[in-house]
Amino acid sequence: MPTTNLLQGTLDLLILKALALTEMHGLAISHRIAQITNGTFHVKPGSLFPALHRMEEAGWLSAAWGESENNRRAKFYRLTAAGRRQLQTETRQWETIALAISSALQAS
Repeated sequence: MPTTNLLQGTLDLLILKALALTEMHGLAISHRIAQITNGTFHVKPGSLFPALHRMEEAGWLSAAWGESENNRRAKFYRLTAAGRRQLQTETRQWETIALAISSALQAS
């Protein structure tokens, strides 16, 4: 399946969704995004890490250093209460957008 470029604003939503269940380090977040999008989106480190930093600065994520499953030092991210609220807000916005685009594509 060919990969697709992320639309403006979708990366934050996908990161928030990936972290909804548990904390993860960057590489695991990238893998989770690929998994939950059925391989449609593959987020490269050059996009992922600036977004994680920006989201941490916005208060949506908290981070702590720990050890990854292969015993390497990694920064683990988790959603804050503000991040959970942002996930709900962005989910509602994207559901509205998806419905509108679907409607437009079905119009004759």
